[in-house]
Amino acid sequence: MKLGLVTPIVNLNPRFDPPAWEVDGGVDDLVAVAQAADRLGYDWVSCPEHVAIPLALAAQRGGRYFDPVATLAYLAAATERIRLLSHVVVLGYHHPLALVKQYGTLDLLSGGRVILGVGVGSLEAEFDLLGADFEGRGTRADDALAAIRSAFGQAQPSYDGAVYRFSGFRVEPSGVQARLPIWVGGRTRRSLRRAVAYGDGWIPFGLDAAALASMLADPPLAELRAQRTDEGGVVPFELVLAPEPPLDPVDDPTGAAAAVERYQAMGATGLALRFVSRSRDHYLAQLAALRQIVPT
Repeated sequence: MKLGLVTPIVNLNPRFDPPAWEVDGGVDDLVAVAQAADRLGYDWVSCPEHVAIPLALAAQRGGRYFDPVATLAYLAAATERIRLLSHVVVLGYHHPLALVKQYGTLDLLSGGRVILGVGVGSLEAEFDLLGADFEGRGTRADDALAAIRSAFGQAQPSYDGAVYRFSGFRVEPSGVQARLPIWVGGRTRRSLRRAVAYGDGWIPFGLDAAALASMLADPPLAELRAQRTDEGGVVPFELVLAPEPPLDPVDDPTGAAAAVERYQAMGATGLALRFVSRSRDHYLAQLAALRQIVPT
């Protein structure tokens, strides 16, 4: 079971009632969390993407979103082995080669630690603000994923798709991993199928256990995974779930262990974790306590 963080401070999700230390937290707190997670053997830290949230929706979606490239690059310099997940970058806001250049550079600087988490996007007002096309974003996202897969790690990429076409350009750096892990976010069956077809994992959000179980049973996840083959055989596929409510392994280790087991029984290969926390020190204690329950 892989364990990663829905990193505190970089985004304040009103649904989880962020504690005061996180609301007022600074760079030192963020680095302390990332370094502790790195030292304890957690698998990734993450950062989401939104450029601008309409004021009318800020109370629902939250108004704070650190830039993922800048944030993950900063944390890369402060850590040694933990991976760096964009959770998630909105495909419709970027040309595929812009993402290859940004995250390829981060991949080089971090020694190949990038996981590219992507999503189609749902905030129409933000699309309009950025001059991005909201209608048909799913079809463009599919082609963008194919283009990114084709171009990552290629100094002279070439791609001829339904939406994106490019050749005759040099893109350097463009990444150092032989196969960039791409995890697709979403909350629909289409997002799961997109993940299977174009990515290496599905990292859903906003679905309760019953909805997840239904979605993973029709069609069965094992059947979808079996379809993922290349010349080397079956391609691994990650199912990364987010336990709710946030875990409290310090004061409720039995409940935390039960939650891990419950999501593992659903087929999860990784967990995107939030913790109950009253202070930075309490959060760091939660990180250590969960490692007593789920060793490295």
